[in-house]
Amino acid sequence: MAARKDHGLFGPGSITWRVHGEHVMWVAGVRALYLQSLYPRVMRGTFQNSALFDRKKAWARFLRTTDFVAVRTYGSKAQAKEAGERVRAIHAGLTGYDPDTDETFRLDEPEGLLWVHCGEIDSYVDVARRAGILSSDEEADAYVAESRRAAEVVGIRRADAPASRADLADYFAMMRPKLYLCDEARQGVLNSFNPPFPVRLAPLRLVVPSLNTLAFMALPRWARRIFGVPTLPTTELSVTLSLRAARQATSLLPPPPRPAAAAV
Repeated sequence: MAARKDHGLFGPGSITWRVHGEHVMWVAGVRALYLQSLYPRVMRGTFQNSALFDRKKAWARFLRTTDFVAVRTYGSKAQAKEAGERVRAIHAGLTGYDPDTDETFRLDEPEGLLWVHCGEIDSYVDVARRAGILSSDEEADAYVAESRRAAEVVGIRRADAPASRADLADYFAMMRPKLYLCDEARQGVLNSFNPPFPVRLAPLRLVVPSLNTLAFMALPRWARRIFGVPTLPTTELSVTLSLRAARQATSLLPPPPRPAAAAV
């Protein structure tokens, strides 16, 4: 009998594979970037070290990030382990400067890693729930619980990562006193509306403003307030309806590519 295929951290029966196989999750990825930018220490570390703010290098840096998420989600356990070790090694050698505290800090400090993880997972689960990919709060909690496996890949202890949406809400409530809109975050948001696409992808500039606006308005109400954006009583419903429409509009597209080791 042939050996069982290595489906990595999650596998075809997981909620994670179902969620990440939807094109509308690109909205969640952009939402995550906006949410993550509200923690100045993390944003400054990114600004001071990342090619994302260099227009000549930003697209390649963005593709490396999406490749990492794909390998972590769909790759074999060996692929996920190798990708995680590579990311941890890069972060271990980088530092940032925080003018608020006059401190130099490591980019792999646990608080920063957890903030990035929670911003990502909160965005994925919120968009998936509102777009109709997850049909119940129980499925949403199961997705968050599965995400603890992804947290371990970048060096976060599984016990420290939220296991439910309630845990995520408690975490953000704890972090909110540390959040504000720093200059680097403002620049990051502005840059996102004029991405450095290669020439072959230039037509995508037509859809970027709509996609980014939807991602921005999908942020939690408290996050939009930090950005200084007023919220109407109908905002949440409008965003939910737009996410459902976006999912339906992209449902006929070919599925996103997966690493070879994840083929079913």
